[in-house]
Amino acid sequence: GIIVFASVMATLGLQVLLESGRQLASKVHQNVFFRTEEKWMIGIMVSVTIIKFLLMLYCRGFQNEIVRAYAQDHFFDVVTNSIGLATAVLAVKFYWWIDPSGAILIALYTIGTWARTVLENVHSLIGRSAPPEFLTKLTFLIWNHHEQIKHIDTVRAYTFGSHYFVEVDIVLPEDMRLQEAHNIGETLQEKLEQLAEVERAFVHIDFEFTHRPEHKCN
Repeated sequence: GIIVFASVMATLGLQVLLESGRQLASKVHQNVFFRTEEKWMIGIMVSVTIIKFLLMLYCRGFQNEIVRAYAQDHFFDVVTNSIGLATAVLAVKFYWWIDPSGAILIALYTIGTWARTVLENVHSLIGRSAPPEFLTKLTFLIWNHHEQIKHIDTVRAYTFGSHYFVEVDIVLPEDMRLQEAHNIGETLQEKLEQLAEVERAFVHIDFEFTHRPEHKCN
């Protein structure tokens, strides 16, 4: 969702850039505002900007990536509304070309901001491995989960959106009852999925770690 939204915003920025460039090149301008309309425009823009600023502060208090994307969007609106209002008023008072020039600045800022957001979130979708510190944390939790865990064969964690998929292979005693082994694996899975960074955990149970060719067909 974040990538789609950011892509749309960057595309809109490109459209504004092209239209503003065309207006500057053709010297076509329409800055006819009556005083009453000008006051209404300034009042509405200032009110919206203040509301957006307050929403930005509110959303920044959350750790959820989606909500923080809203915070970025509100900050973006504060910047663009401020520039847009200033250049529109200056264009009315002084030179017409200030307005399309301000639109070009807004368009460049829009493209840069949301293109960077796209690149940041694309990296989280390509299955990058978790940092060693997080893998060490997982290993510690797994090893201390149950005294019957004899060996940790594999611990993997890779990005899936803003969270991780975790894959774990543990070794239990060969003569352990199936029900007990199942309970150990299930409770370990639940413990891992309670971590804020983990989206989904998969626990594989085995009785040895030499990995003889169990499924080899002659």
